[in-house]
Amino acid sequence: MSEDSKDPQVPPKIEFPCEDYPVKVVRDSDDQVHEFVLEVMRRHAPDLDEGRITLRESRNGKFTSVTFFIVATGEPQLLALFEELKAHPFVHMVL
Repeated sequence: MSEDSKDPQVPPKIEFPCEDYPVKVVRDSDDQVHEFVLEVMRRHAPDLDEGRITLRESRNGKFTSVTFFIVATGEPQLLALFEELKAHPFVHMVL
């Protein structure tokens, strides 16, 4: 392998600030959980464009996938955001 080859195991470096950084949250389909997720997103990404939020319910309606686009300012912001969201018992996945 040449030195110019990209290692598929190494994720690409993100340059900060990164506009339109997608964050997907899979949560229970519950309005209170939705409000919690929104509040966390607003706190960690104050410039959140709520008009671009997309919601997609699971086939059985038990879960909802929510996609946000934020301006990611750095790894500390993303780590804090992900940790706070993942700590909620009705948030099942954060990508």
